[in-house]
Formats: sequence, C-alpha cells, structure tokens
Amino acid sequence: MRDKGSLSRHGDSGEGAVGYIAAILLLAGMTGAVVTSGIGQGVSSTIVAAVCRVADENCDPADRRSGEAGSRPSVTPAPATPAPISPPPQGGPSPQGAQTAQPAPSPQAPPPLTKTPEPKPTSAEIKAAKALAAPGLIGANDWNCKPNKAHPRPVVLVHGTFFNGTANWFSTTPTMALNGYCVYALTYGERPGVPALRAIAPVPYSAEQLSTFIDGVLAATGAEEVDIVGHSQGGMMPRYYLKYLGGADKVNTLVGLAPSNHGTTMNGLAALAENYPGAADVVGDLCPACDDQLVGSELMKKLNEGGDTVPGVNYTVIATRHDQLVTPYQSQFLEGPNVHNVVLQDLCPTNGAEHFLLPFHPIAMNEVFNALDPQNAKKTNCW
Repeated sequence: MRDKGSLSRHGDSGEGAVGYIAAILLLAGMTGAVVTSGIGQGVSSTIVAAVCRVADENCDPADRRSGEAGSRPSVTPAPATPAPISPPPQGGPSPQGAQTAQPAPSPQAPPPLTKTPEPKPTSAEIKAAKALAAPGLIGANDWNCKPNKAHPRPVVLVHGTFFNGTANWFSTTPTMALNGYCVYALTYGERPGVPALRAIAPVPYSAEQLSTFIDGVLAATGAEEVDIVGHSQGGMMPRYYLKYLGGADKVNTLVGLAPSNHGTTMNGLAALAENYPGAADVVGDLCPACDDQLVGSELMKKLNEGGDTVPGVNYTVIATRHDQLVTPYQSQFLEGPNVHNVVLQDLCPTNGAEHFLLPFHPIAMNEVFNALDPQNAKKTNCW
C-alpha cells in the first residue's frame, strides 16, 4: 500500500516512479523516440524456416520409401548397355540393383516477413482528453499509466476559478505520482476574448469539458471509475457532472478543497477577483462562472435541489475557518450519506491555512490522501 504524505515518501509500485521520471524527462526536453527494429531477427527466422521445410521434404523417410515388403523380381541387363531405370512394381519393393527416380522437391516460397503491427490509433476519447490536459505538470497526464492494485482508480484534479490546472496542482502531482497514483489534470472553462484566465465559463459548459476529460482518462487507463480532487469551483462543478451528465457511474470519490458547494457572498467574490490581475474586469458578463457561484443563483438552486449528493459516490469536504473567498465557510459542507466534512482547525487548532493555500498545504493534502485511501488513513501531524 502507498505511504501518504510528503514528497520523500515512495509508493509501493514502480509504475508511479516510472511515470514520474518520464514526466521529468519530458519537461527537461530530454525525451527521445526509441524504436527497436525486429527486421533482422524476422529475416533470419524466415530463412531458417524455409531451409528446414526443404530439408524435411528431402529427408522425409516417406519420400525414400515406396510400396510394401514383398518379392524382388530379377532384372537381366542387356549386354554392353547400361541397366535401364525401372520404376518399382506397384505394391512391391524396388528391384535389386535398379535405380529409383526421386521426384524433385516442389519449390517452397518463404513466408512473408512478419511486420511489426502498426500502433492502434488513439481513440477519439483520448485525443479529446489530451486537448484539455494541463501542460508541464510533473507526474501527471501519463496516458500510458495503468492503475495498480493499491490504487485502482486514476485521480482527476480540477482547478478553481481564474486558475489553470498547471498553476493549481504543480505541487500535488509529483506527490501523487510518487505514491503510486495515475494522476491527470485538465484546464477548462475558457471564454473567447479573455486571455489567461480560466474556469470562467458557465458551470454546465465546464462540466461538459470535465466529462470529456474523464472519458479519455478511463479509455486510456482501462479503469471503470475515477476519483476527483477539486479546489474551489473545481470541488463544486464536478457535482453538476455527477448529477446531470451521468458522472455518478464513473466516479467513486469526490474530494473538495474549499468547494463553493452552496455559493459564496459578494464579499467573497470580490475578494476572489482582487487576487488576480484583470479578474475584476471580467466579473459579470465575461465570467458566467462567477455569477453561477453566488448564493441563490439559478445554478446553485438547480445543483442542490433534491439533495446535495447522488447515490454511489463518496464525498469529502476539506474546509478552513480562515477562508476569505467561499464565505461563510460552513456553506462548503454537504449533507447526505457517504459525506465527510473536515475543518482543518478541528484537527490542528492553530492552523492558519486560507482558501488559496489548501492545495499546497501538507495537512490538507494528508486529508486528501486519507479520503482517496481510507483503509490506510494516516493520522494528521500538525507539526
């Protein structure tokens, strides 16, 4: 089983380390294409096979036998003339001293060289997911990663408003990969004419992008379900996917770090915009996701009508009392079966983590690992 915690801990599977090293090489620009050719071996095997076939026919005892045991009639040769070549009598052995004609072996054409199979074309689902993948993340988005027995589900990371996948998860993906997880992160929610800022599109549109990404992850890994870890909007938006886009059958666990599950106040939204250059200019018409996350919005009403959760999915919410963006912090909590709400200060009273720090905070990340693998949960170390 994996040992959760810091970067210095290693998972129990070599797969995670290999994916991690490959990702480092990719970032360093050192990755090369290595092609191993089997042509020489294939030609040698073909020649040997052809020679053996011919040898087998020439040496086959059946070709040297003719007829069955019986009498040997005598042949008197004519004087001063060579003995004629006589065929063996039907049903008897060749006459003594006669030469039996051997049929010439039929020519054997060597079988065609075995071609190295062409690689299967990447499925449409994987191609679409790759187009959404966040670039430059160590240990993430390895489309050859196969989940191991300890961690049979790939983990999908979903960033928050104005962020992108690379900025939100650069410290998380190496730790997860070292602990043996197949981990994937996307960037979603772009708007025409708005550079850089992401996760600003309407929440239903972003949930469609998440659905596309998860389908590609499942196609690439062969897994039946994923686990999701999301921050801020990224902890809330997947709930729309679960409830309205068929995601409940494809997700085992949803972990939300300071998720905007029931919206935030205008004060929280204003505080959010102040933390990003240019964000205040796009709040409103250019940031539908901002309006979607206000308390009492039509999106919030639809998302939470009929209950916060869907059957078959496990939910964990990790909140901090010092959250200045999703306010009040209690609005992040969910109600329903299979829900675990955690407040960091209940674990460590003096902890000062606020909204933006949660994806980078060791205590918060320890609770993330505990939610992903509750059977091997580790006690929180406040120091």
